[in-house]
Amino acid sequence: MEAVAQKEHEWLKKFLGIWQATGEAPTGPDQPPMTWTTTETGRQIGELWIQAEGVSHMSDGDSHTMQITLGYDSRKGKFVGTWIGSMMDYLWVYEGEMSADGRALTLSASGPSMDGSGAIRPYRDVQTFIDDNHRVLTSHMQNDAGEWEQFMEVHYYRQ
Repeated sequence: MEAVAQKEHEWLKKFLGIWQATGEAPTGPDQPPMTWTTTETGRQIGELWIQAEGVSHMSDGDSHTMQITLGYDSRKGKFVGTWIGSMMDYLWVYEGEMSADGRALTLSASGPSMDGSGAIRPYRDVQTFIDDNHRVLTSHMQNDAGEWEQFMEVHYYRQ
């Protein structure tokens, strides 16, 4: 059974190419935020998937490599994907939807809490295209009260 590309697969092509990014995440009260730069290269895998690999250089001198895969599962009617990073041993599995205006892709996942407790929490990453050459990633974690807290923002610019 061979899948046929849908309009959602075409939309994913927005991620293709080389992107330069700057990111920021809070580190705690009265502490400067962690900052980093990333170079990401997005490529197509057939007509149904995209894969992007990024290399980040952190303000503390560390470097990390990340990979994301994204596709669209027409049976589920959802975007699907995975994310891995060299800094952790957890495989993130995404499922998500596009906004009504076609500018934002919200990807939901479950993953380890950042407080080190070992608890699994709901997360959500939102990729918003400001235009064809600028996108913003915001990452959120759901707290114990059920509220979404943003913990990271990254601005990507197509090269």
